[in-house]
Amino acid sequence: MASSMICGVAMLASTQALAQTATEEVSEVVVTGTRIPSPNLESVSPVTAVTAAEIKATGVTRVEDMINSLPQAFAAQGSALSNGSTGTATISLRGLGATRTQVLIDGRRLMPGTPNTLGGALAADINFIPSALIQRVDVLTGGASAVYGADAVGGVVNFIMMRNFEGVRVDAQYGIYQHDNGNDVAGAVSAARARASTKEFFNLPKDNVRDGESSQVTLVMGVNSPDGKGNVTAYAGYRHVEPILQGNRDFSACTLNSGADFLTAGCGGSGTAFPARVGSFIVDFNGGSAFIPRVASRDIYNFGPSNYFQRPDDRYVLGAFAEYEVTEWAKAYMDVMFMDDTSTYQIAPGGVFAGTFSINCANPFLSAAQRGQLTATAASGGGTCASNPAGTFTGIVARRNIEGGGRQGRTQHQQYRYVVGVKGDLNDNWSYDFAMQYGRVSFNQVQTGFFRTSAIRQALNVVSTPTGPQCADPSGGCVPYNIFSLGGVTRAALDFLETPSTQNGNLFERIVNFNIGGDLTEYGVKTPWANDGVGVSIGAEYRREQLDYAADFISSSGDLAGSGGANPPVNGSFDVYEVFAETRIPLVQDAPFAKSLTAELAFRYSDYSTVGTTETYKIAGDWEPVDGVRVRGGYNRAVRAPHILELYSPRNVTLDGTRDPCAGLTAANPLVARCAALFKLTTAQVLAIEANPAAQYNGLIGGNPNLDPEIADTYTVGVVLQPSFLPGLNVSLDYFDITVKGFLGGYGADNIIDRCVQNQDASFCALVRRDAQGSLWLSPQGYVEDTTFNTGKLATTGVDINVGYRTDLDSLGMEGMGSLSGNFVGTWLDTLKFATLPGDPLTDCAGKFGTVCSATAGLTSPNPEWRHKARLTWATPLEYGEWLKDLSVSLQWRYFSSVDLDNPAGAASDLKLASRSYFDLTASWTVRDNLNFRAGVNNVFDKDPPLTGQGNCPTGPCNGNTWPQVYDAFGRYLFIGLTADF
Repeated sequence: MASSMICGVAMLASTQALAQTATEEVSEVVVTGTRIPSPNLESVSPVTAVTAAEIKATGVTRVEDMINSLPQAFAAQGSALSNGSTGTATISLRGLGATRTQVLIDGRRLMPGTPNTLGGALAADINFIPSALIQRVDVLTGGASAVYGADAVGGVVNFIMMRNFEGVRVDAQYGIYQHDNGNDVAGAVSAARARASTKEFFNLPKDNVRDGESSQVTLVMGVNSPDGKGNVTAYAGYRHVEPILQGNRDFSACTLNSGADFLTAGCGGSGTAFPARVGSFIVDFNGGSAFIPRVASRDIYNFGPSNYFQRPDDRYVLGAFAEYEVTEWAKAYMDVMFMDDTSTYQIAPGGVFAGTFSINCANPFLSAAQRGQLTATAASGGGTCASNPAGTFTGIVARRNIEGGGRQGRTQHQQYRYVVGVKGDLNDNWSYDFAMQYGRVSFNQVQTGFFRTSAIRQALNVVSTPTGPQCADPSGGCVPYNIFSLGGVTRAALDFLETPSTQNGNLFERIVNFNIGGDLTEYGVKTPWANDGVGVSIGAEYRREQLDYAADFISSSGDLAGSGGANPPVNGSFDVYEVFAETRIPLVQDAPFAKSLTAELAFRYSDYSTVGTTETYKIAGDWEPVDGVRVRGGYNRAVRAPHILELYSPRNVTLDGTRDPCAGLTAANPLVARCAALFKLTTAQVLAIEANPAAQYNGLIGGNPNLDPEIADTYTVGVVLQPSFLPGLNVSLDYFDITVKGFLGGYGADNIIDRCVQNQDASFCALVRRDAQGSLWLSPQGYVEDTTFNTGKLATTGVDINVGYRTDLDSLGMEGMGSLSGNFVGTWLDTLKFATLPGDPLTDCAGKFGTVCSATAGLTSPNPEWRHKARLTWATPLEYGEWLKDLSVSLQWRYFSSVDLDNPAGAASDLKLASRSYFDLTASWTVRDNLNFRAGVNNVFDKDPPLTGQGNCPTGPCNGNTWPQVYDAFGRYLFIGLTADF
């Protein structure tokens, strides 16, 4: 394993978890954090490494699941998101956002993963990386921007791939979730069913469920050239994942309200329900001919159960790594990688989402009683529809399309990555590397189950004809939509209203890089107190990124009801020219209290076509006073230029916020007078503002071509201990302090309206635009302006702890009992602060979650103050001929500390997410030397996740009343795998 060659920090988390066979060879060692040839293979910057053995021990088929288990990683895009999913999997180190985390493959940048404009973030998609080919994963904090790219603000994740493999390998794995439903909140579902107008939408799942099956198979083939100077390692793989519905877990079988407790608060839902709402009435759910009064707490739709908890996915990967030594000083190499990934999101059925619509009073589907209840507009003559059949009713109309099923988006990404280069040693002191890289991502999405708003308006305006009811405007094949009686909707009407929409896009990345590194010892360039000379690396790089995205007219015009808003086209590009240099200076060696004292310096100059020139640099040092003790520290300046979407995305109204303090107020509430004054409304108008039962409100989002780069400063200091009195023990503690100034993002719709209403700040109130009904959700004319700016700052501090230990049990007096190895990776999050505007007081989100701390300034998850994972492995001596060898048993403990709501005055049900401990058990054994089996159970005790009511559950990262990208939400995961070498 490559990790066995790395001293220092990389050893701390890379203790081999399970015994396994391997036929690959390692041609060179990659040290993440520097391009300088390193004599002692130690990184000055803090690095956490995860080996291939540990990846296999986790039993996961998705790389994202392995990365998310690391304490340094916070939830981002992934398989457990549905509403708001881009179809990708991204990494957010330190909670600073996926766009501030640089992903590398063997030290080279991985292109952004999608041109999908949803979410406005461009970050690498780690679905692209075949897990069976991963040899090691290095996670580095600090010291990376000047080396790998100016935008490595939160750090770098470097995937080291298996190369120079010889032979044939088949790696296969199967997994399934099993869960015993028994959560107390099931009582809320039963109570909601008892009082609901439509009981069929509140159902509990069966007690024992098995679902979410996943399978993966990867073929690896490698061959050396006949002269021994080259190798080609090729791979092909397929992964299939079955969906999990929220309705299959009792704790997500309804959308929970926030309140005193979940049982008391009960189930919430959407005001776009069934039967239809017309004004202040609904269609009688008992089949009566007259409307009945709408009761907001009763007449809701339970939209949660049909949402995907885990999206279905099919992924194909294909690629090869090749190299050949042309001469002693030139080795040509090439990487070819391809992925075709199709993932489908599903959310609740669409329909007529609550908004203002007109219905002609002569509509033949209206009963006589219903006509007598509807009021015609003054402009159409007034009176009731019964007394004025030529009139028009205009008001709120809503109906859930229960006949049509869930809304879906089939999302396909095809990704290509080519690297062609030549590298070699010019002499004993100098080496070089020249490479050209090309990456392309093609994106296609087809959305189904959505109505067209224009078609709804057309299909509600119905007249009588000799042949029966017909649309007043029959163009386009209009079919009348009868929402006024139970069972009135026809398949023909749905075929007219439901219109598939498509979105397509492409993203291109081109890179040319050259660097040369050398050891200046032979030239006498060294200090008088050191044996080794100065090491240097210099180079230059050119990078161009280009994005184009376009939706069809239906989607781009905003005519697709329930899609969250219009999808306007985006087209943009940028170029950057960079030069960089790095040096390592041994200052003192083999002196008293200074076995080694080394300094590292790095500098990168960048010239962007969009924002001009930027500079990044690094100053770091490493002091080893005696054997077994190292002290290290550094300062790194990073600069992140705005990406294409931040610069060029058109402004667009879409779902953005979770609340409106002025909605749903009673006359006694003191906010009534304040809201009336702030928004120039009458008291009656304020009292008429409806709250959205689904807690979803509009925001105007978009890019800004006048943005400046973000500037980040990172400080790290740490100690590494490898005591001689306890061989096999490695301990490191590293403190980090990262501050990002001029943070690129929106202020946050919730933050804006809170600042307006609570602080009565006129500048924020000017960003709140209410529609004619005073609403921020009933129409696109009501929204909070939340476009991209250089806002305040984001800062985090904390401590990483890594411990690794291995010992033969013989040394403990237990002869013939094998060996024990263990590793521990933990992070204490001291602070995670942000300020919306320069000069604002900092809000600390460490140990907190909610609509501020999990949905503002790039934060997308709960932020536990303490997280760790610890694994203990016993390599047993048990054998049975050729049928049982190298049996290892491994136990892992994953822990998340409790998290408090960011609003102490919030609902009692949501005030705390309790701590969680998950235990995983894995076994591995070898048969006939070439077959390595593994089997295990993750979340052995089937621990339910902590729950959040919808009042503090931001759409996207909070899914199914919990945070499934953070906590184990699906239950117990059972897996079995095989690696066969031939």
